[in-house]
Amino acid sequence: MNFNTVKTFLTLLGIVSLVSCTDQAAVSDADGSAQPRANISREEAPEPISVKRWSSAEQVVLGREVFTQNCAVCHGAEAQGTVGDWREKLDDGSFPPPPLNGSAHAWHHPQEILLRVIDYGGEAMGGKMPAFIDVLEQNEKLAAVAYFQSFWTDEIYQQWMQMGGAN
Repeated sequence: MNFNTVKTFLTLLGIVSLVSCTDQAAVSDADGSAQPRANISREEAPEPISVKRWSSAEQVVLGREVFTQNCAVCHGAEAQGTVGDWREKLDDGSFPPPPLNGSAHAWHHPQEILLRVIDYGGEAMGGKMPAFIDVLEQNEKLAAVAYFQSFWTDEIYQQWMQMGGAN
């Protein structure tokens, strides 16, 4: 097996886990339910965050626009998802779009993988997400990630950083 084949396999394996893994490590209430960061309205800027994030406030504002125009129809206006259980296959056998607000599994993956999923879509992992490689500029993709990460709790964001998230 050559290096490119191994690299491609490992990349696809990482992407598959983005869609298919459970969220056992999410911040939970006493009843065990995962708790996303408090929702914000589209008109307001995100709440100040006490943990230093990789993104700027300007990126989050641009990200809200990019996300609203390209992602919200499937992932929800505030990245909360649009179905009850994102891990349960739909009638057509595909996986629904997961929440990206810190209550599902996106935070388990480094920025490189998140951007790769945005670029190439989710069909290879059993989803229906289209590829955005020729639709969005790199700064728009990063801004979309900054926007949905603005919903992540500080605890989730810190765990993501400790796992090498912003590499």
